[in-house]
Amino acid sequence: MKILVTGAAGFIGMTTSLRLLARGDEVVGLDNLNDYYEVSLKENRLARLTPHANFHFVKLDVADRAGMEGLFAAEKFDRVIHLAAQAGVRYSLQNPHAYVDSNVVGFTNILEGCRHNRVQHLVYASSSSVYGGNTRMPFSEHDSVDHPISLYAATKKANELMAHTYSHLYGLATTGLRFFTVYGPWGRPDMALFLFTRAILEGRPIDVFNHGNMQRDFTYVDDIVEGVIRVVDKTAAVNPEYDPISADPATSNAPYRVFNIGNNNPVQLLDFIGAIEDALGMKAEKRLLPLQDGDVPATYANTDLLDDWVGFVPGTSVREGVGRFIAWYRDYYRT
Repeated sequence: MKILVTGAAGFIGMTTSLRLLARGDEVVGLDNLNDYYEVSLKENRLARLTPHANFHFVKLDVADRAGMEGLFAAEKFDRVIHLAAQAGVRYSLQNPHAYVDSNVVGFTNILEGCRHNRVQHLVYASSSSVYGGNTRMPFSEHDSVDHPISLYAATKKANELMAHTYSHLYGLATTGLRFFTVYGPWGRPDMALFLFTRAILEGRPIDVFNHGNMQRDFTYVDDIVEGVIRVVDKTAAVNPEYDPISADPATSNAPYRVFNIGNNNPVQLLDFIGAIEDALGMKAEKRLLPLQDGDVPATYANTDLLDDWVGFVPGTSVREGVGRFIAWYRDYYRT
């Protein structure tokens, strides 16, 4: 197939593109290479993709309406994996317009491109952040997600609503994947694993929010990508049992689906830090701080729907995944 992967120079985008290329798909990778974090890391991720004959890179911002219209019209993609977004909960408190431009305007351009060019299936990144103020654990796709507590979360909820509208109006098959704290080699420098590792190696204290009383459903990147690949291969379909009187948020009478993709095993933040310390052979100096605005104290994914749909449940342990990240980090930064 010919597949557009947006955010191809990103952490998940690069790994997804490599998997698609390995199985013989043609991949057009799109990224704007912005400076939200070190551009050299994005360029080095791209350098792993460009040697592949079936890979073509396009430097373009998803918010560029004319550019996106031209790309879709010229390439005629079979399927689209939309991973490009302005990420980060805390950054959204300082730079809200970046989230509207990328995550709302950009997603509109993706939907329009798919609609007008007969794309068979759009798979897009949502986020566990949509659960917001919901404290019922584990998080289930059947639960309401009407109380976001960050603008980032609100834009991801908006993406799900926008996707449903296009599925309903135009029959566009869409599947949203709610990612739960993805980590691993080539990861994002603004994420906890990267920040903690760098600080510990440099002898600096680490900021531990909510005084360490945090739980996260850390999900290893290879598990995430396996889920993405399986889902893109199984086109979203109408749920024949959908009841509009007692509407289920996870499905619809349109070709629309949304799934959690997490490790189904929340880990205490202090235990996560312990795994980093063990892999590094160094102890962290911890600076205990209150819960940050926009953060939730715990995430925990119920992944039954994903398992039922594509027969997959993530399973990489935190200690194994952290060890792989540390090995990559030491090699990449020569530490």
